[in-house]
This record gives sequence, C-alpha cells and structure tokens, in this order.
Amino acid sequence: MKVLIAGGAGFLGGWLSKSLRADGHEAIILTRRASSDASQIQWDGHTTAGWGHIVSEMDAVVQLTGYGLEHWPWTDRQKRKFADSRVLPAIALVSAIEKASRRPRVFLHHSGINYYGLRSDTAADESSPHADDFLARLAAETEAASRPVEDLGVRRIVVRSAVVLDREEGLFPLMALPVQLFFGGRFGDGSQSFNWIHIIDHIRAMRFLIENEDARGSYNSIAPQPTSNDEFMRAISRATRRPYWFHLPTFLLRMTLGEMSILLTEGRFTRPARLLEAGFKFRFGGLDDAMNDLFGPKGV
Repeated sequence: MKVLIAGGAGFLGGWLSKSLRADGHEAIILTRRASSDASQIQWDGHTTAGWGHIVSEMDAVVQLTGYGLEHWPWTDRQKRKFADSRVLPAIALVSAIEKASRRPRVFLHHSGINYYGLRSDTAADESSPHADDFLARLAAETEAASRPVEDLGVRRIVVRSAVVLDREEGLFPLMALPVQLFFGGRFGDGSQSFNWIHIIDHIRAMRFLIENEDARGSYNSIAPQPTSNDEFMRAISRATRRPYWFHLPTFLLRMTLGEMSILLTEGRFTRPARLLEAGFKFRFGGLDDAMNDLFGPKGV
C-alpha cells in the first residue's frame, strides 16, 4: 500500500509513517520543509504545484496538517492561522484527487474531539452534533474542507482525536513536567473531562480504519475510560511517584493564558462508540496502564 501523508514530518506523521514502513508499506510525506529524503516532498500547503501528480499513484491519503493549538496567545491572527493550516491543505488535497488519473481508495482526515464542544452534562459520541464555540467551529470548518472527496467516490474517514499521549512529543510532556518537578495538581476544580489516547493506540486506530473497507464517516479516537482532569493528573503522580498538591485555580489560568485556558479548565466526556462497534481493541484502554507504559521503561 502506498500512503501519502500531508503534514507527515510532524509528531503523528512520524509515528504513522514508521508504523506503515515497518509492515512493508510505502509512506510519502508532504512537508513544508526542504529535505534530501526521497520519501519527503516539499509543498506550500495550499496548491498542488510540484506534487499533485503523485496522488494518482497512492492507495490512501492522510491529512495531518495543523498549527498546534498550544501556541499562545489566541489572537484573531493566531486563530486564522489555526484554520488556514488545516483547511487550505485539505482543499489542495481534494483538488489533487479530483484531477488524478487514478484516485486513492481512502482519505483519512485528522480532526479534534472538541468538535462536540467543551460544556455539556451528557457524554458525546459520533452521533452528537457539533457545538458552536471556537474549537468546535474550527473542527467543523476543517472537516468540511475534505467532504467533497466523497462525491469523487473516495471512502472518507474523519478521526476526531483526543490529547495523544507520548513521552517525548506532543502536549503530554508539558502537562507532566510540573508533576515531575514536584508541583503536580489539578487544573481548576478538576471535575472537567480529560479525553486522551495512548500514541500506540492512536496510530493503531488510524491504520485499522484505513485498512477496514467498511469504515467510513466519523470516529472518535479516544480511550474508552472516562477520565476527569483530577483523575488524569493523579495518575501521572502515581506513575512518577511525585506528590499531588499544587492545584491551579481557574481564575489564575485565565489570567495567564486567556482564552487558551479552556484547553485545561473545560472538557466534555466523550466515547469512542463507533471505534468499539467496528471491533477495535485498545492496548491501553486504562489510564494507569497507559501511564505505566509511558513512564515505566525509561524511569521518571
């Protein structure tokens, strides 16, 4: 199988391409960086110039682009960058597929679990509508950009991801750092949901959906164990054998981070209903199992 990964030089793309190649598949990376690696092709992220023709050779296309939401502060300019870095590449990929002499069988679009909003008394699943806050609108706008591939006869999958846990990369090392420095504690009152998934399960889920011919539509890529922020931070403390005492109040986080603080102080419980129904088996479905794997082999 030949797979084109847009944004493949990043955190998730690195894991996915390594996984594919380990099983004998070919992974071609679209990246903004210049590279001498033959498997990496430079693009501008919004046109098909210089690379569009290779889509005709691909069995699958994966869209992983997106300027990280951890970039602060969330000014209007920054928010536009969040959107453009997700929407424009998707439009370019759709354009390349439309022009291809042979179209790929499947298109996987990586999105976010915040599609369902951050406030609700009920748990969300794939049947829940999108909310109307900034993050939900961002996810909905991003997903809409790749929807036209369905009219081109391409099987389309949308993976709505939670925070992906990896010891070295992504958001998790920043969250774990205060705990490791003996300043661990909850954010706000700690009752808000914290949706997460181990990196190994996230990559396995994406491959499972790409390779499952019956998979199409939206899937939540999150661990099945409902977890609050308090439970999550306590699990880090247990795994690292550090104290849990330095709690950060909501007002202080808002003063420091502004609107971005909602990533830490708000959250809606969400379930991976369709992924489970499709028969996917989590390797790290429990929080303590995930933490022990992340911190165990290398120590704390």
